[in-house]
Amino acid sequence: MTKLLIVESPNKIKTLKSILGADWNIQASLGHITELAHDGEDSLGFTLHLDRIECRYQPRADRGKKVIAQLREAAKRAELVYLATDPDREGEGISFHLMQQLRLKKGQYKRVTYTQITDAAVKAAISNARELDFALVGAQQARQCLDKLVGYKVSPILWQSSGGKSAGRVQSPALHLVCDRERAIQNFKPTDYWSVWVEYAEGLRAYYLGGLNDAQTEESDRDDPQTDDAADPSQTQQTESKRVLSQAQADRLVQIAQSHPHQVIEFAGRETKKNPPPPLTTSSLQQAAGVRYGFGAEKTMQIAQTLFEGVDLPQGRKALITYHRTDSVALAPEFCEAVQQWLTKHDPQNVPVKTVKHRDRSGAQGAHEAIRPTYLEITPESIQSHLSPEQFKLYDLIWRRAIVSQCAPAQLQKTRAVIRSAELVWEARGSVVIFPGYTKYWNDLGQDAQLPTLRQEQVLTLKQAAYTKKQTQPPARYSEAKLVQTLERLEIGRPSTYATIMKILKERGYVQVKGKVLVPTEVGLKTDEILVQILPNLIDAGLTAEMEAALDAIAEGKRDWQRYLIDWNQGAFQPALTRARQRLGVTERPTSKSEQAGSLTEYPCPVCGNFLEEHQYQKDSEVRVLLRCSNPKNRSTSCKEVVFFKTKHGTWWNKQFGTIGESSNLIQREDELSDVPCPDCSKPLSKIPSQKVTGGFFLKCKHKCPDVVMFWSDRTNQWEQPKPKSASPAPASSKSSRPQKTSKPKSRVK
Repeated sequence: MTKLLIVESPNKIKTLKSILGADWNIQASLGHITELAHDGEDSLGFTLHLDRIECRYQPRADRGKKVIAQLREAAKRAELVYLATDPDREGEGISFHLMQQLRLKKGQYKRVTYTQITDAAVKAAISNARELDFALVGAQQARQCLDKLVGYKVSPILWQSSGGKSAGRVQSPALHLVCDRERAIQNFKPTDYWSVWVEYAEGLRAYYLGGLNDAQTEESDRDDPQTDDAADPSQTQQTESKRVLSQAQADRLVQIAQSHPHQVIEFAGRETKKNPPPPLTTSSLQQAAGVRYGFGAEKTMQIAQTLFEGVDLPQGRKALITYHRTDSVALAPEFCEAVQQWLTKHDPQNVPVKTVKHRDRSGAQGAHEAIRPTYLEITPESIQSHLSPEQFKLYDLIWRRAIVSQCAPAQLQKTRAVIRSAELVWEARGSVVIFPGYTKYWNDLGQDAQLPTLRQEQVLTLKQAAYTKKQTQPPARYSEAKLVQTLERLEIGRPSTYATIMKILKERGYVQVKGKVLVPTEVGLKTDEILVQILPNLIDAGLTAEMEAALDAIAEGKRDWQRYLIDWNQGAFQPALTRARQRLGVTERPTSKSEQAGSLTEYPCPVCGNFLEEHQYQKDSEVRVLLRCSNPKNRSTSCKEVVFFKTKHGTWWNKQFGTIGESSNLIQREDELSDVPCPDCSKPLSKIPSQKVTGGFFLKCKHKCPDVVMFWSDRTNQWEQPKPKSASPAPASSKSSRPQKTSKPKSRVK
């Protein structure tokens, strides 16, 4: 019997076969093989019970069924199955579902993870195969349920209000960033200002700084900022003077400059250094590729995937880069050592005094090392003819940045001249590269001019004094690179989701790419405006970051994913949805029979004394009932274990508290009002519980319109009054007898 290795992408198979040999059967799952079913309440595919979540999965279309059948046959012939899906949250979830769908028992499978497809890495991963990480699986399930819950609950509200196609836990905050920036641009009112400058025969230009007291305020000269991979080098910030707010004032400054001598009151220089930028992460790779080559985030990830999976070279098929979904800037010690050896051989002056270590940003998961080449000796130039032009550009970017991250710092000589003319002070700055260091491979230095050597109290020859009229500029629209950078800074999403976010915003028609920037469409602006009004928390970056932190805590085994999702849904999400529907006057679709709140019983909770409440839930396609404490605050704390199940004798049983009496003694609660108005009196219709109708309840007017009854129709997806039984048509004046319908919502876009 052979060993079976299951990966996600079939493009890895050839590379892995060259490493593992003929004794291995290597198959691909083609990504996810299952998905949440499209059943239950709002087709969520899962049921939120009070103390657990019941997920129902189905094969992912016909492709999923076919892949599952093929892999089952392969698993039957294998002595051991190695689940080698991607080394992240989604990959762990795919492995979990492979285990379930292939009906593998403990001892029949192992989990294998590696971040580079090299001989040493793959064989080491197989030697150190582990069990499934169920905490990580829980995080994946939580992410999946969260995304579907938010999307499927909020999207119908948008269909009936803005014409928007969908909302999402991550896409909506991203859309809000783009729309908020667009509104700031539209509301921006430019103001004129003047930049005043002087030019000297000695070969320098100085800018108006202010009065004598201002000469000291600008004395500090900081090191250059860290590399900004999202910055467009063609739009470097130009030097200008202190802003002058009127032309009359600008004329006065020029007149003073022309009529008074100019003397150097300070000329100083100091050496400074600029440290090399860190190696690339998913975010910075997308930013750098976007700025330098115009690649979108999705395109960048597609190209990176091919480099990770393997490329045919004269020396065989080689995977050229490490795993490209990461937020860490850490590098393996052996790679850092290899870079130092390469520099010692090819560029000894660039070897740093000690190994360069870069610090991960706050909030980074740090599960994998940074993106780097797997074989340092395979330079971009040496394999250019074997790569597509786009593959070469991206590999060159990754290879050079990895080298750069371990180079010596650049050394600069920075100079500053302060010049006095009457009571005015002018300033000139310059910068000279003493030692290029890492900039030999990655030049990100500014464009400061070199100043001539000046001396204290030297009188300069004025060549020209003038000013330039300018206007304040509105904030710039986001490019994909800048938006990815902002999402990462705000901790919205994770490395694996940035490209997907961009894709969804464009596919939904919420944004358009014009030139190099993202511009929201009318539908995008309207959708965001509605969400700002009715669900402001959904688009709040802070909430999204909190959710990502919660998912990280679940992955680390510090939180229970089901408890987190249940509590968030009950405590925050459902109340917010109710308020949103009320604000918009959107009709509410009834829930399914999966779990319906029933009536208060006469039985007290054995822990807190509140009445027990009857609930319906669905199991094995059958509607059943249970009793829980009616106090929602206690259900997740002191009364967590208070769950009574109905027996065949009609009594209620709990393992800890035993059996309590008959189930027929019910105290009816006050009628719960819906948000659907009566077609006659316009007052809210009451919800009347019934297990015989779709959704578990129908609507009835309990005011002056006793004949008004409405039922939910799955056929028309709306509330309807039954048609009159009489064959003769009702008179036009009889409102209560004619069929009534609520506004029909649009069909769901998935």
